[in-house]
Amino acid sequence: MNNLPKVAVVILNWNGKQLLEQFLPSVLSSDYENLEIYVADNASTDDSVKMLEENFKMVKILQLQQNFGFAEGYNQALQQISAPYSVLLNSDVEVSPGWLTPIIRLMEKDPSVAACQPKILAYHQKTHFEYAGASGGWLDMLGYAFCRGRFFDQCEEDSGQYNSTEEIFWASGCALFIRTPLFYKIGGFDRHFFAHMEEIDLCWRLKRSGYRIMVCPDSVVYHVGGGSLPKSNPRKTFLNYHNNLVMLFKNLPVLTLLWLLPFRMLLDWISCFKLIAERKFRDARAILKAQFYFLKGIRIWYRNRKQTGKTVSNNLQPQVKNFKNLTGLYRGSIIVRHFLLGVNKFSALKKG
Repeated sequence: MNNLPKVAVVILNWNGKQLLEQFLPSVLSSDYENLEIYVADNASTDDSVKMLEENFKMVKILQLQQNFGFAEGYNQALQQISAPYSVLLNSDVEVSPGWLTPIIRLMEKDPSVAACQPKILAYHQKTHFEYAGASGGWLDMLGYAFCRGRFFDQCEEDSGQYNSTEEIFWASGCALFIRTPLFYKIGGFDRHFFAHMEEIDLCWRLKRSGYRIMVCPDSVVYHVGGGSLPKSNPRKTFLNYHNNLVMLFKNLPVLTLLWLLPFRMLLDWISCFKLIAERKFRDARAILKAQFYFLKGIRIWYRNRKQTGKTVSNNLQPQVKNFKNLTGLYRGSIIVRHFLLGVNKFSALKKG
């Protein structure tokens, strides 16, 4: 194991003292020898840093000056990391001792793999996949994210049905393995996202540059989920709807964007009316707010789109200049398949 490269596990923390106390010991028990463990603290107001200094002296602390959120917090933290591989790990994740080696070996063997995720199971129901990533992320033709093992809010029981190592569209941000230099080169996370969808945007840019995103189920972790924002939180609703529109605006070809963006905004209105009918008024208002701020910031997103195009072009791999990597993109609509045809499992989709 000594011949494997250095890996930096970076845990972003904001007022997560109890989570660190609970889950850091499993990370410290990793059987990967060439390992550095960092906690990047987003200006916590609890005793997180003091607790780390007293009880986890082997952990390196990166103290950030303010709460930058998930996206910019990791941007700030990874500027201080020199290891060839970084693992962006949520503070509410329990890892198994051998979780690092299979993925690092995979990435060492194939230089085209820019990022990878483990199989993610639910900490409180370890027989089932967890919402945030399951066994690899996909995207449908309308920009809706889903996973091998998670379809909308339904998480499947893990019976080994998604144990194959495969190329996917996006890797989960709760346990994201990435080549550190590529994180810099591709522009890191988009700071405007704050949290939610930033990892899909990052993976999309990497794929546009010709790299591959993988899932390696030989590595297994257990995620609590909802550690920073509860599932039904209107702030999370706002971020998901707003960031999804920004991501599509940044990454889609112009001709596709012209029809898809208005259609997506219409579908978001339908979601809004559905929430009103369910008397979930705060979440409905969050969708309207997401559309308002997306339209209000359109000049920012236009500049962002141009810069993204330049970054992708500058990092385009020579051997794939005429190749569009669409692996992990479902050419249909999961809304149609789910709500009209009753499909509720990834395995029931007809890929192609």
